[in-house]
Amino acid sequence: MQSIRRFEFNGAPVPGLSDSATRDRRWPVQYDSVELLALLADIATIFMASLFAAFARKFLTGASGDIARLVGVALPTSVIFTAVVKSFNLYLPKALLELRNQLRSVCAIWLGVSCLLVATTFTLQMKGEIPWDFALVFGIAGLTLLAAQRVLLRDALRKGLAERRFSGRKIVLITDEAGRDIVNTLSDLGYFIEKHFTLPVTRSSLRRQDQLIEKIITHTRETEIREIFFGVSPDHWLRLKRAVAALRVLPLRVRLVPTGASSDLFHRPSTELGSARCVELQRGPLSPVALFAKRALDICLSVTVLTALSPVLLLVALAIKLDSRGPALFKQQRCGFNGRHFTIYKFRTMSVLEDGPSIVQAKANDSRLTRLGGWLRRTSIDELPQLLNVLEGSMSIVGPRPHALAHENEFDKAVRNYAYRRRVKPGLTGLAQIKGFRGPTPTPASIERRVKEDLRYIDNWSLGLDLVILVQTPLELIRGRNAL
Repeated sequence: MQSIRRFEFNGAPVPGLSDSATRDRRWPVQYDSVELLALLADIATIFMASLFAAFARKFLTGASGDIARLVGVALPTSVIFTAVVKSFNLYLPKALLELRNQLRSVCAIWLGVSCLLVATTFTLQMKGEIPWDFALVFGIAGLTLLAAQRVLLRDALRKGLAERRFSGRKIVLITDEAGRDIVNTLSDLGYFIEKHFTLPVTRSSLRRQDQLIEKIITHTRETEIREIFFGVSPDHWLRLKRAVAALRVLPLRVRLVPTGASSDLFHRPSTELGSARCVELQRGPLSPVALFAKRALDICLSVTVLTALSPVLLLVALAIKLDSRGPALFKQQRCGFNGRHFTIYKFRTMSVLEDGPSIVQAKANDSRLTRLGGWLRRTSIDELPQLLNVLEGSMSIVGPRPHALAHENEFDKAVRNYAYRRRVKPGLTGLAQIKGFRGPTPTPASIERRVKEDLRYIDNWSLGLDLVILVQTPLELIRGRNAL
């Protein structure tokens, strides 16, 4: 095995890969360019799908048509699709490695974009412009190719990281004691650490720091250094500013990889506040504009679904009455926005009508379930009356699922930050549900996993996220994970 040259922290040889050790095995791809390459790959894949659909229609059905015009459908499709994918940061290498989430998200976004294009076509009375057989093949081919491409991207990214195949620039790394761990991270991502220096951080070391920076400036002018990285805690901000100011004499890019406890601030959203920068430490309730958009979506969807499914809802109510004694609708007190109680509506699935301080969660083969109740629960049809809750404003289409008051108090004591769920209205479906965390929560670990996804939804809410959850919900119902 070839030797690995390393550079000491004073600038002599320690952890970093030499050219001779790995350069011959490097790919001509930098880690920083993975996001752009994934986006371009999606555009190429969508055009390939449209080309395949156009030729398949021509040769299999003998239909006449302008192939160039049909392939042109890929342009608006790829623009909308890639814009939505990028808005959810799904092109980031970290996201590309999470294959299950990638496939689920890509499938949902592709179906959403396809439905949007079909709706636009009908609205603008362009049915003849996009033949249904082409649209069908294009949709299936696009989904198949995008899914296959995601698997290949994930595998290539894994291989590149595991075998250090990404090519990178020669860099100088300057860290404090807490930043030494990023040496291996940068090396894994293809960066060639030519020199690694430790920044002195004691009160009496400013002169030593200035001497170190002068040494770095001299070294970079004599070598082919392309970039300088700082791996320093934000707690040493004044020293960092002094060092960066001295490095301005170099025509090089200088970047910071924050370390230490304060580094979490760099992951939080920020806005301008006059001449200052304001960092959001905890997300507040939704803005008036966001509340209006979410409420408009709730009203439109609840009215549409209630109107379209009203015959089905009446038949289900009749079937419940014929199946067992008792009302068709089940009412129970639940905890909603800001801890306010409200009455939730469900189709009755049990022979009992429990409400109050003591409620037993449903379980597999529960003797309290009616003959029809088990099927209603597995398909989540029993939840459809909650569209009335959405219409009246006590619930939203998308949000954390509301729990019975008896369980609410129990979970509040068992799970840290559980009360944070009450910052938004409870929902019919949510991020936790499309991740498979539905049904009963018999253990503290199960409720913790659900709450974790609920909090993630609240912290990252957007109208686009709601739409993705809505598209993925039917897919999760088909899978039936943890359905009871």
